[in-house]
Amino acid sequence: MEMKKERKMKTGRTVLITGVGKGLGRALAVELATRGHTIIGCSRSQHNLDSLQTQLSSSNRNHNHLFFNADVRSDESVQQMARLVMDQKAVPDIIVNNAGTINKNNKLWEVPAEEFEEVMDTNVKGTANVLRHFIPLMIALKNAEGIIVNMSSGWGRSGAALVAPYCASKWAIEGLSKSVAKEVGQGMAVVALNPGVINTDMLTSCFGSSASLYQSPQSWALKAASLILNLTPADNGSSLTV
Repeated sequence: MEMKKERKMKTGRTVLITGVGKGLGRALAVELATRGHTIIGCSRSQHNLDSLQTQLSSSNRNHNHLFFNADVRSDESVQQMARLVMDQKAVPDIIVNNAGTINKNNKLWEVPAEEFEEVMDTNVKGTANVLRHFIPLMIALKNAEGIIVNMSSGWGRSGAALVAPYCASKWAIEGLSKSVAKEVGQGMAVVALNPGVINTDMLTSCFGSSASLYQSPQSWALKAASLILNLTPADNGSSLTV
């Protein structure tokens, strides 16, 4: 029944997921690979990449997944990854800009400048770096509908005390997504996606032990994968929620 929900019943799509080493990115990669799609993933942790590659290769033998030890904060690192992807003729049909971080709970004036910059560099600049280098590839080489999903947050549509840097970064993602949606051509869609509240390391940093009361990344990925696979150019510019 799950496959019937996927648009056009396509099982050969190539999906680029940043921050694929753990949490939502990893769960989404596993779920999409299980459904027959090919994953391009990047992470700063080579250990996490190795374990994910082992996990996928043991259950998805017919797909040539690609993994890169890349840092989305670095434009040069993303540019190099894009070149390697192009060399492999593996330009993605779907991009999920998932890499992200959050500040430690603190009032804004108590957040160190370096920590504020880390949040912005990862969440905002990291997303922009991926768009800068991969949208031209999608436009030039793909005649299928290209889908770009930029991970936002409920805190990208509201405010919350103690996480002002994170809120600011996700509000930026909402604006960035709507603006880039007006720049891409017909046949593509750029959306901001609020994943909801999921039991991840990031949530634990905010909620402590009560994070365990929320759904697991694996349960979330079942719903998120179907939503992402069903996106069409008609969704361009939308702010969506899993």
